[in-house]
Amino acid sequence: MVRGPAPRRGGGSAAAVSTARFVLMSMMGADITTCNHLGASSEVSRMNKLIARGSHLFPSQRETWYAIPLRLMVGYGFMEHGYAKLARGPDDFANILHALGMPDPMWLSWATVLVELLGGLAVIVGAFIPLASIPMAFVLLVAIFTVHLPYGFSSIKLQSVTAAGAHFGQPGYETDLLYLAGLAALVLGGSGPFALDQLVRRSRDTVPELEKYTF
Repeated sequence: MVRGPAPRRGGGSAAAVSTARFVLMSMMGADITTCNHLGASSEVSRMNKLIARGSHLFPSQRETWYAIPLRLMVGYGFMEHGYAKLARGPDDFANILHALGMPDPMWLSWATVLVELLGGLAVIVGAFIPLASIPMAFVLLVAIFTVHLPYGFSSIKLQSVTAAGAHFGQPGYETDLLYLAGLAALVLGGSGPFALDQLVRRSRDTVPELEKYTF
């Protein structure tokens, strides 16, 4: 009886070892790829945090907090100019308007004083800013085109300094544009925290919630 060749011992184990080595190398390659992806995503996350830190001093705070110093500055500036006109007397400002060729200068003088005082107060407390900004912007535009436009952009023109103090030239329309930009930012971005509009809106929103629990 003729026997065939005996099977090689260890052939199956060698194949298993090769397969296991291939699977292990594949897993290591997948782990390396995953680590690379995680590293890249962490770098992107750190970069985004750095950009956010550079864009906002306090990224965790609400973005509308900018409105508080803006309201204080714009509102106080308008009220200060209105009070100065009122302290000198509306007749004095009416004479200036008459010299500029404005119609009905006395009526415009009182209207300007009221707009600056009441409009400035509305901006400070954060009440009806989109409505109050319309006459306020009109006053600024009239000041630009009737007084400041011929003197250029700069509002501070230091000409000389003597023993009597500093001497400045005629102011341009720079300050008027800054006030217009402040009003536009408040109209487009909102009046921000601690505004009267926000408090009234919140009180109206809480009334229906309280009515649900009344019997």
